[in-house]
Amino acid sequence: MEFKNVFVILFIAGAALQFLLTHLLEFIDWKHRKVHGRKIPSELSGHIDQETLDKTCRYEDAKYCFWIPKNLLSFSLSLVLLFSGFYPFVFESLWNWCGRSFVTFFLFILIASIPGVVLEIPFDLYKEFRLEKKFGFSTMTLKLWILDQIKGLLVSLAISGALLFVLVFLVEHCPSWWWILLASVYTVFSLALSIIYPMFIAPLFNKFTPLEQGELRTRLENLLSKCGFKSNGLFVMDASKRSKHSNAYFTGFGKSKRVVLYDTLVAQLSPEEIESVLGHELGHYKHHHILKRMIIMIPAIFALLFAVNLFINHVSLYSGFGFDVSQGVLPHMKPLGLFFLLMIFEGFTVLLSPVTNYFSRRDEFQADAFAKKVCGTGEHLSTALIKLNKENLSEITPPKIYSLFYYSHPPLLERIRAVKD
Repeated sequence: MEFKNVFVILFIAGAALQFLLTHLLEFIDWKHRKVHGRKIPSELSGHIDQETLDKTCRYEDAKYCFWIPKNLLSFSLSLVLLFSGFYPFVFESLWNWCGRSFVTFFLFILIASIPGVVLEIPFDLYKEFRLEKKFGFSTMTLKLWILDQIKGLLVSLAISGALLFVLVFLVEHCPSWWWILLASVYTVFSLALSIIYPMFIAPLFNKFTPLEQGELRTRLENLLSKCGFKSNGLFVMDASKRSKHSNAYFTGFGKSKRVVLYDTLVAQLSPEEIESVLGHELGHYKHHHILKRMIIMIPAIFALLFAVNLFINHVSLYSGFGFDVSQGVLPHMKPLGLFFLLMIFEGFTVLLSPVTNYFSRRDEFQADAFAKKVCGTGEHLSTALIKLNKENLSEITPPKIYSLFYYSHPPLLERIRAVKD
């Protein structure tokens, strides 16, 4: 390990920045909650009682106490794996064993992820079967949890394996233009996955039942027709078999688009409130928010891979982390360049959060305004937001600096005030 190496310095700086900043923000949120978390705002008088606020604060405090040791151990593990020479040892052992680029890199990624997964398992189990059950959210069984992990692993291996194969093939056979080709493949693959996911992957984990005939279905179909939104159907997802948290979303692309309501949402809200929630989602569609994000993200992917291409041949990128580069950067090593560059700059992505969250919150305000307009009133949207916030035990008045970094959606009071105005 070369501690004077610029890539190593950047990794340490990014990791330290992310670690310190996230701990500072979580501490600020905790202190703010101690002072303001149990105060009922005037806008919510009659909607939320003191008992709910007390339970919300206990839930958030429990999550904070759970997060601290998990984050400390995860941070320590990342440093140990890097500075112990774990990565060079695994990669060089695999290469000497099989001598095939794709197999070596695929197994390297698989083995390199094992320590983190092993560390995550006890925390995931504690959160699911202790913390979430204590506050009345989790309905998960151990059998279902294990099945989810197995299915998730198989799906992840299939998707990541395909992308890794393309990466290795292009880096070796198209050394000058691999980044353009990979960005193109990734873009097409992402669009294809948005079609495949709702039809083949999501049903592996949940059951999707067509929304039954009645007032709710009639309201939602009329709203979709009014907005000119053609979908592949209205579905209710059996989310309650895992959790009592609720949500609604659009999924798919083109003819595979479908509207999905959690069964918990259907149980918690009135038909008018669910209509307003769907109106909000339609607001994203009518304002082309997803399309606009794609227009930004696609060039960003090309720019990112272009930057990777500039550094992928630098010997110091590999030597700094303990790899043998006495023969230079060999073709089979270059996929590692992408791996390490992503790891190096991951810590700095926290600085992008305020920017991305700003635009996301702006979109949410626009979608709320559209829901108010298309439904004829904002009253039902406001009561729906309050109920969802209450049912999910979400904080009502987080500190502004915390929401700046962590909230992709505006806090509850900001949304209610905007809808009213």
